[in-house]
Amino acid sequence: MKRLASTLVLCAALASAKEVPPAGGPPKPFRLPATEDFTLANGMKVTIVPYGQVPRVTVRAFMDAGQVYEPSGQTAIARLTALLLKEGTATRPAEQVATEAAGMGGQIEITADSEFMSAGGTVLSDFGPRFIALLADVLQHPLLPDAEMERLKKNLGRDLAVEMSQPQNQAREHFLQLLFPNQPYGRLYPPGGAVAGYTREQVKTFYQANCAAVRTHLYVAGKIGPGLRPAIEEAFSAWARGAAPDIPPATPAAARSFALVDRKDAQQSTVYLGLAVAKPGSADYVPLVVMDSLLGGSFASRITSNIREQKGYTYSPYSQLATRHHLAFWLEAADVTTNVTGPSLKEIFYEINRLRNAPPSETELKGIQNYLAGTFVIRNTASADAVIGQLHFVDSQDLPRSYLSEMVPRVMAVTPAEVQRIAQTYIVPDKMTLVVVGDKSKIAEQIKPYQGAQ
Repeated sequence: MKRLASTLVLCAALASAKEVPPAGGPPKPFRLPATEDFTLANGMKVTIVPYGQVPRVTVRAFMDAGQVYEPSGQTAIARLTALLLKEGTATRPAEQVATEAAGMGGQIEITADSEFMSAGGTVLSDFGPRFIALLADVLQHPLLPDAEMERLKKNLGRDLAVEMSQPQNQAREHFLQLLFPNQPYGRLYPPGGAVAGYTREQVKTFYQANCAAVRTHLYVAGKIGPGLRPAIEEAFSAWARGAAPDIPPATPAAARSFALVDRKDAQQSTVYLGLAVAKPGSADYVPLVVMDSLLGGSFASRITSNIREQKGYTYSPYSQLATRHHLAFWLEAADVTTNVTGPSLKEIFYEINRLRNAPPSETELKGIQNYLAGTFVIRNTASADAVIGQLHFVDSQDLPRSYLSEMVPRVMAVTPAEVQRIAQTYIVPDKMTLVVVGDKSKIAEQIKPYQGAQ
């Protein structure tokens, strides 16, 4: 009996010991692989970065040819241009382009977002030089066939209609319009049916004005084979230099603005709120990253814990720091049940003000810092595309490459007092843009207290 009792005591002691995990080691730094950087005579920038041992290589060309460069009244023409660029070249029909890329283990991918048009793909390393030649042909000698215009316009029109019917996109569109009033950065969707009137000449004009060597940065990452640099020089040296991008200025709204978008019979409301903050590269940007993660940008964040875990108002709220050229804005978004739209806003502003009024504890902050440090290294070394994404971010923001290797130490150096100071300085309720998409008849009274200054 005594032996049994001793055994039970020992097991209990061991179980108790297992409940306390060992202290984690110091966060791993992000080490940027050595890059080869050069500029062609026509102004095109090139970065080659060896990455990994898998015999594949990723090629991405980023052009200053995104939505902010679209002429007034031609919103989404960058997306239409991206679609047409995949429809063959002067010497290769679209089918041949697709077949050649597939034979190298990949495909040509072309997309357009707010600021950039991206073109490229991932292929087997042995085919790197051939894929670069194929991509160069697509970018420099596009056919832009008029015969495909109607089909592509109808497809794009349907895609846009679907996107514009979603409450999250409706909220984002109104949010950007209020944050960047009458500015290119505030444009997201064209008026209904506008795409049907776009012409091949308009697409050609947009392509000629924006898709050029001096507006392009080509990145190649992966298992680098021989002859890659000569292949790039041969394929792209003849590309016309073009005009340097005239980056549109941005003047974000600095006062409280509000919009309620009626969505009759909606079972939930979509909430977007935020404001402009310090730009990437500023002394306050990294502390902003930490503050954002603690406030709403991680699963363990305060807003998420409040309105998801404790209150059950929403399933997937989030906050983020969104960036454009030399600017950034903080955004909190949530889809909440209709009958708790007002209470959800109350709790969001409560958490904002709580952080503004008192610094977080050392323990809470350390958990967020460890999370950020770990995910930064994992996320940005997960693939060749991830490495390219980080390089493109710092290059497009005119930041030194050392910014990436210094990120983890800078995150870990942020103090509780700094987090509070950042919230007090930038996350100011009276200056926020607030958009709510939902059933007006059920939420108008709920959200009335939040339409003006807080």
